[in-house]
Amino acid sequence: MDIDDILAEIEVVEEQVGTVDPKTNFRLIIIQTELERFKFLVRSYLRARMAKIDKHALYMLSNPSQTARLSAPELQYANSHQVLLEAHYRSSFLSQFPASLQRLDDTAGGISMIEQPDTDTAVFVRALRDVEEPVVINGTDTNFELRRGDVYVVRWSAVRDHVMNGDAELI
Repeated sequence: MDIDDILAEIEVVEEQVGTVDPKTNFRLIIIQTELERFKFLVRSYLRARMAKIDKHALYMLSNPSQTARLSAPELQYANSHQVLLEAHYRSSFLSQFPASLQRLDDTAGGISMIEQPDTDTAVFVRALRDVEEPVVINGTDTNFELRRGDVYVVRWSAVRDHVMNGDAELI
C-alpha cells in the first residue's frame, strides 16, 4: 500500500461520514479523530521524505539505485529543487570562481562534493523474524542477533541489508 492508496482510503471514509452529525454518534467522533491522526502521520512522513530529498538531492539524482526509489512527483521535485539550487549558487557566488571550480559534483583530489546520507546514524529497527547470523557493528566488537518482535537502536549501516531483505523494518 502506498501513499496514494492511503490518501484515497482517507477520502472514502471522509465521504462516508461527512453527512452524519458527530453530536449524535460517538463512533463517528472516534472515526474522525482517527482520520485526523492518519492525516497527521501521512503529512509527517511526506515532510520527512521531502527534507531528505532537499538535503541529498544531488546524491539521489546521480545514483540510479536511489533515483529508482523515488516516486514520479518526488523525482520531479528533486530535479526542480536541484535546478533552483544550482541557479541560486551560480548567481550568488559560483560565477565568481574559475570555471574549473564551478561544478557542484566535483570529485577532484579523490573527494566527492556530493553529500551522501550518513549511514552511521542511529535508527530504530523492529525485527520481523529471527535471524541466525549475528549483526556486526563495524568499528566495534559489538554484535547481536535479531529476534522477532525485538526493537533495537543501532547504526543504519549494520542493519541496512536486513531491512532490505525484509528481516526487519524501520520504525
